[in-house]
Amino acid sequence: MKISVFGTGYVGLVTGACLADVGHTVLCVDVNQAKIDQLKQGIIPIHEPGIDTVVKHCVKEGTLHFTTSAAEAVAHGELIFIAVGTPPDEDGSADLQYVLAVAKSIGEHMTDYKVVIDKSTVPVGTAEKVQSAIAAQLKARGTQIPFDVCSNPEFLKEGSALEDFTKGARIIVGTDSERVVELMRECYAPYNRNHDKLMFMDIRAAELTKYAANAMLATKISFMNEMAQLAERLGVDIEHVREGIGSDPRIGYHFIYPGCGYGGSCFPKDVKALTRTAKSIGYQAELLEAVDAVNERQKSVLFQKLHKAFDGDLKGRTIAVWGLAFKPNTDDMREAPSRVLMEALWEAGAKVKAFDPEARAECARIYGTRPDLTLCETRNETVAGADALVICTEWKAFRTVDFAWLKSQLKQPVIVDGRNLYRPEDAREAGFLYYAVARGDSIKLS
Repeated sequence: MKISVFGTGYVGLVTGACLADVGHTVLCVDVNQAKIDQLKQGIIPIHEPGIDTVVKHCVKEGTLHFTTSAAEAVAHGELIFIAVGTPPDEDGSADLQYVLAVAKSIGEHMTDYKVVIDKSTVPVGTAEKVQSAIAAQLKARGTQIPFDVCSNPEFLKEGSALEDFTKGARIIVGTDSERVVELMRECYAPYNRNHDKLMFMDIRAAELTKYAANAMLATKISFMNEMAQLAERLGVDIEHVREGIGSDPRIGYHFIYPGCGYGGSCFPKDVKALTRTAKSIGYQAELLEAVDAVNERQKSVLFQKLHKAFDGDLKGRTIAVWGLAFKPNTDDMREAPSRVLMEALWEAGAKVKAFDPEARAECARIYGTRPDLTLCETRNETVAGADALVICTEWKAFRTVDFAWLKSQLKQPVIVDGRNLYRPEDAREAGFLYYAVARGDSIKLS
């Protein structure tokens, strides 16, 4: 099939590469000339494990191409995926300007039947807006060309996006057109061989399903962080609680790890957008508001513990930070807990030495060069001469540590572990003041 994908971020590039990898001829389009030039040279603008190999292979095989020309992309694809960004607007709602700009371009350039596929995470009712935008352009041209709009939300996790696309649990398509059903079956056939993962529903249901899925996962995280706050004040080890409730198959172990809050490009944005959608129809989504509020509060826990560990005296101290990205296997620092921590430390007059296997360049882009931030090349370099260590991201490189060595590197034996990586008894036996998230021996926050 001939397929065009508007947008070459996480969703667009993964979608285009995976569809090209099974033999479809895919043309990815982006307004950023520099990004397109890089992609043509095999330089990948995002960090996603495995994506560089797939892109280079497909370019070599001639199944994946890149352009900045919207007209070329519209002419090429019978299926046109919209995978551009939907950043939060000032009021928390999803900003659809880029989605609707693509829809307008499609209406300006199309000359034959197209299926326009909303792949971006968009509010309920967006497909109708896309339909109207295309129809308005066709009317302005004085022409009538058939087309369909459907919803095909992505369910990709940063760090495992390729596996999620190729081996995902479901492929959801929102449409009321039998023609679209057949074309989408053909599109996804190579990834639908083991059993039928395609689920067809009405468009609005598909749009809401995406938001509901992310909101549910965010709710599990915030619920566990709320339990951690209770456990800490009650002197309970939250790890025992996690194991106890996770053993119930109705609950399960996924997304019930307490920590320093969720971040990234999806959960924070989508919970806020769904809350805003509720307000727009006169409904107060109190649970969603609480999920967001708990998460924002949890991001401050690391600084609070550190502040209390040093009796409020952080001025002039150097704090080592392991982990900058919001999660492992990505360089994405959007809404990351590390940002809340570092900004609070700077406000308190402290300096930061930080290491992340992938996000150092992104951190430098966000904060620039400043005297109170040192980005280190290794985790070992980070802790040398620091007053304390804070763990923000559960990268594999941080999951084990020689406590005797670490103690010799730090000026003071203080660890604040935002991901509960270590056994408190091991750290304590090594002579550390170990402050985790509700592990029984943590600093109790009032």
